Amino acid sequence: MLDLGRNALFDRYLGISRLLAGQLDFNAIIQAVAEEIRHIIPHDHLDVCIKMVHGKYHIAYESGLETAWSRQPPALLSGSPIRTLLAGEVDFLLADDACNDPRFHFEGAFSSPIIELSLHSRVHVPLKAQGDVIGALSCSSRQIGRYGMEDVEKARAVADLLAPYFFALRAAEQAKLSAVIETEARAREEGLRLGALKLTEALEAERQRIGMDLHDQTLADLTRLTRRIERLTGEGTIQGDALEPFCRALQQCMHDLRQIIEEAKPTVLQLFGVAEAIENHLERSVRESGLPVRWQVIDLAGDTLVDLDRTVATALFRIVQEAVNNAIRHGQPGMVTVTLRAADSAVSLEVSDDGGGWVSSHDLPGRGIDNMKTRARLISARLEMAANAGGKGTMVKVTLPLKHAVKTEAAE
Repeated sequence: MLDLGRNALFDRYLGISRLLAGQLDFNAIIQAVAEEIRHIIPHDHLDVCIKMVHGKYHIAYESGLETAWSRQPPALLSGSPIRTLLAGEVDFLLADDACNDPRFHFEGAFSSPIIELSLHSRVHVPLKAQGDVIGALSCSSRQIGRYGMEDVEKARAVADLLAPYFFALRAAEQAKLSAVIETEARAREEGLRLGALKLTEALEAERQRIGMDLHDQTLADLTRLTRRIERLTGEGTIQGDALEPFCRALQQCMHDLRQIIEEAKPTVLQLFGVAEAIENHLERSVRESGLPVRWQVIDLAGDTLVDLDRTVATALFRIVQEAVNNAIRHGQPGMVTVTLRAADSAVSLEVSDDGGGWVSSHDLPGRGIDNMKTRARLISARLEMAANAGGKGTMVKVTLPLKHAVKTEAAE
């Protein structure tokens, strides 16, 4: 009879193994194997408690009597009535009357279902995978003194069958959750990037509007005023010597305004593209500086820059514009080189000079470098600034992944 009993028990274990096959979630597993486990360990309530991956929380799945344990969201491990088992402090828990057992009742313990449903006898064993406790199998009976060490051994055998499945499911759930979190994070990042691009485009439009207003109104008024003063001076109505400083000041004011207008509305960029706009700005900057600076633009990007989104192209141009201005104003170079490159995955623009060497943002007046960094972040580009090899001059390089650079419908 003993051999027959062992064979029958073995068949039950095989039955559990067969029922586990194909189950894809925790509740489905519990419901599938509960009846087979009942034949091995008679119970009124069965639950499996699974620790979350980070170990601070756990969640319960039940069969038989329904309790608040499975209805609550993941709960803190520190409040579990079987926290010592889940923490690996004990190998099993066996109680003749859990309603009055102090191991299950302590300050902060969520043990009310034990009292409410009169779950007197309880046996708990750990679920282990790869040497770690990932949860616990619990069987409870309303009968006092129902379980003994033989039931503990049976529960361990069942737990050994269940643990690998629960471990795999937990890993799959965590991977799914991580994928969802990552997708949401990427969506938020992309949303912020697109929002920043729209903001940049709006700021650029406003910048151009201001430039046009300055050209059409302020500069025109100053030009008329200058011509009137020159006419009065020529007629002898007003002595020219007295007005000469005033005329020079007006001419300087108009010169500065023209520079503001050019920087606010880069017409060459809009008409001919990034490479031509950079070349035009570099030539004008060198000419207006009055310094004997040689310059060159090396365009290795082909047609890639032509296909850039308008807002992205403007941001790249502004970064190069600021880098060129810094090189000429602060570096006192003999040569300034702008190199444009394009590969399968990215486009890069590099400004290099042979001037006085690397100057940090702390040493430069104004907010030029901060503006360059901000523009680069807004288009998801990488900005590099460093001294050239040998310490002769400065290199500024902006690199943009092409996935962030192509034209959008809004920009067409």
